[in-house]
Amino acid sequence: RLFPDWFQVEELPLLRRGLRSSAFDGDGVATRNAALITDGVLQRYILGSYSARKLGLTTTGNAGGVHNLKVAANAGDLASIARQMGEGLLVTELMGQGVNGVTGDYSRGAGGFRVENGEISYPVDGITIAGNLKDMFASIEAVGSDVDRRSHVQVGSILVGRMTVAGND
Repeated sequence: RLFPDWFQVEELPLLRRGLRSSAFDGDGVATRNAALITDGVLQRYILGSYSARKLGLTTTGNAGGVHNLKVAANAGDLASIARQMGEGLLVTELMGQGVNGVTGDYSRGAGGFRVENGEISYPVDGITIAGNLKDMFASIEAVGSDVDRRSHVQVGSILVGRMTVAGND
């Protein structure tokens, strides 16, 4: 288990008119619609022929990356997520690279808006957010229905329960 028990992610390479739809991956392997995360539990890896062979596993038809991803919403729009948050930070911009793939430690520069009393209050910039990916994934409280359809990753706003925030307010 990596995520809360309601969390779902599907890969939909056969989605009609999807931005990353494809019947075959970069190795010529047939793609298929499949769950990546079901009830918060990882269902499969994302593997092309090369990485599958190195790991002694079977390709998942992902040479060249993922196709259309859909993260299931469990909440309303951004305004309702801000109300649920109460007090916190709405991150709209991330800067730099600060993820340790071995330990899961995460630290990045960020900008966005301060949320007070469930309302977006004022802009903030020059701050740092930090946490650990395993803890961040487990503490996701909501995924919004406010999906930007201009990407092959269909996901709304995400409310993470707790992270470290540093900077001047």
